[in-house]
Amino acid sequence: MTLTLSPSDPAPDATAAEDRALQLPANCTTVKAEDFRVRLVLAADFQDATEIDASEVESIGQATLQLLVAAKIEAEANHQRFAIVNPSPAFVARVEGCRLAEAIGLELPKGATL
Repeated sequence: MTLTLSPSDPAPDATAAEDRALQLPANCTTVKAEDFRVRLVLAADFQDATEIDASEVESIGQATLQLLVAAKIEAEANHQRFAIVNPSPAFVARVEGCRLAEAIGLELPKGATL
């Protein structure tokens, strides 16, 4: 198979990194958790790393939080990288409030406070 890029096409490596991050929806309800679970499983099966983009999160429920904890444990067991990137203030507040930052691998910048 031959890959041909037209001048307007981005380089494959640039889009691959963007496509890898799983985007959490603004409202992570129990109903939306099932779709997210499917995407997490696929990412774990077909990628060497899982990145979760939490930049749009306004609210997150316990079902999605449980999925994130389980996904982090699974990634560690399989020697895969797992990261939460671009966490919104609402995401950070909820995770910190539930004392789950360590369980999902949420790292806050030094000196960051809620």
